[in-house]
Amino acid sequence: MTHMQLNSDNIEFVIGSSEQIEQMPKLAPLALFSDDVITFFNSLSSSLLKSAKAYSDVATFAFWCRKAALIKEKEKYDDLSERLGKGIVFHSTPSNVAVNFAFSFASALLAGNANIVRLPAKDFAQVTLICTEVKRLLEGECKKLAPYVAMVKYASNRDVSDCFSGLCDVRMVWGGDTTIANMRKSPLKARASEITFADRTSIAVIDADEYLKAENKDKIIQDFYNDTYFTDQNACTSPQLVVWLGENKKDASRDFWAKLHAKAKSEYEIAPVQAVGKLAAFYKLAANYKVKKRASDDNILNVVKLTSLDENVLEYKYNSGFFFEFDAERLADMLPICDEKTQTLSYYGVSKEVIKDFVINDKPSGIDRFVPIGKSMDFTLIWDGHDLIRELSRKISVV
Repeated sequence: MTHMQLNSDNIEFVIGSSEQIEQMPKLAPLALFSDDVITFFNSLSSSLLKSAKAYSDVATFAFWCRKAALIKEKEKYDDLSERLGKGIVFHSTPSNVAVNFAFSFASALLAGNANIVRLPAKDFAQVTLICTEVKRLLEGECKKLAPYVAMVKYASNRDVSDCFSGLCDVRMVWGGDTTIANMRKSPLKARASEITFADRTSIAVIDADEYLKAENKDKIIQDFYNDTYFTDQNACTSPQLVVWLGENKKDASRDFWAKLHAKAKSEYEIAPVQAVGKLAAFYKLAANYKVKKRASDDNILNVVKLTSLDENVLEYKYNSGFFFEFDAERLADMLPICDEKTQTLSYYGVSKEVIKDFVINDKPSGIDRFVPIGKSMDFTLIWDGHDLIRELSRKISVV
């Protein structure tokens, strides 16, 4: 195979080998949600739940891929008997979210495909832990699936990306606009498809009156902390802006940010480069907008009050505990920022009926997900507006 002349010196094979990848085009596609695949993930879940207690993101993945949870996902589809995997999926996963690769891989294997997974270049303990357990299962009780799984690491290398892209039937690219642009320099086969996850921004909406009435404020703060500080706000799902609804916005805002600051101060460490970056981000914003910054003596939390919203303001976002806030009368006041760049809206104290009315009546051009605060990073098989099971499989018509 001329397009598979891989130089192994450029690739670290964490799972699999170059010879195995060369044989992948000969593999028969798997049935969707096959018993073998569900058994594999259930065994992986059991082992990870025992060994990953120190890593909440690994535990979240392990809980997600339990047999009972996957059977529930399977039941959402009524045409599985008419579908097969597309073939080979090449996953280019982000460098700053440790466990993303596992969800990407799982969605494609559940959809019946062989997988070449490019792991994060950064050494995450979570990646090592998951890969160790995957390898153990593929070498033991789940040996039948071993030909369908290769996991690799390589530095930016056009030749390697060209080979994997030329081999695959679907390319999944996570990591933002620049990553996508670079990967698209590597051509795909004529019938291959691509699923991309571009740079996006997320927001949170809190009803101030409902927040002030809440008896579980510490739980709300913990959930918001998990959505944001846990990934330094680098995840596309992490809110950059908090929109306040209700009457007592000022009191709710003061209490919310004070509690979040106390939480972050006790658990979060900020590097000098992050502190400088947050300061620079504020100056850039202040040069273009009328804003007010909430005082903070330690730079753990920075909150900037916006007096208006437009389609450009979130381009001045930053991470590491740098937030915007805005007072609104209704959800429709957010429309200027609800464009294709907006991914997730997490909420507290806002009813699903109000959200559905907003979607139906105001028709935002962006926002693919509405989830309670604390659930923004919970992976589902419909992600970023993509139905992954259907997009990673082919429908077979028998007339």
